[in-house]
Amino acid sequence: MLLSELIYQLQDLKELNFVLPDGSLVPSHFHITEMGFIAKKYTDCGNTFREENYFTFQLWYAGDVEHRLTSEKFLKIITSIIEKQGGEDAEVLVEYQMETTIGKFKLDFFAGNFALIGTQTTCLASDHCGIPEEKMKVSLKELQAKTSCCTPNSGCC
Repeated sequence: MLLSELIYQLQDLKELNFVLPDGSLVPSHFHITEMGFIAKKYTDCGNTFREENYFTFQLWYAGDVEHRLTSEKFLKIITSIIEKQGGEDAEVLVEYQMETTIGKFKLDFFAGNFALIGTQTTCLASDHCGIPEEKMKVSLKELQAKTSCCTPNSGCC
């Protein structure tokens, strides 16, 4: 999801919910502890320079179960950051505390809720690393013998 879509979805949203990849909800008394634009500049293992820009925020909750962040307040915070920092229509990344580490998620929207979508690591320069392409595994039992309309001594060949 891009920042522009996040802003669009927040404009008429009645209830602000975030759904984790396992289908459970982030507790409704969550806080946003940090928010802003980040730029990631790096070189991959194939020595290709890359640059990525994100709009990111961190969800966190504590024992103050009466706390609620409305979509209007969330939108005001985003607007303030855009006014102060500038920034482009970047992809949104969300951080959320998992059991042992901070998880990084992409964001989607469906059925009136924001969904945290898991991210995965990967090699960005597999053509330079010597990592062989995964080949499709086929069971020999599943292969069918080719049949022919010709039989030995039929004279068709």
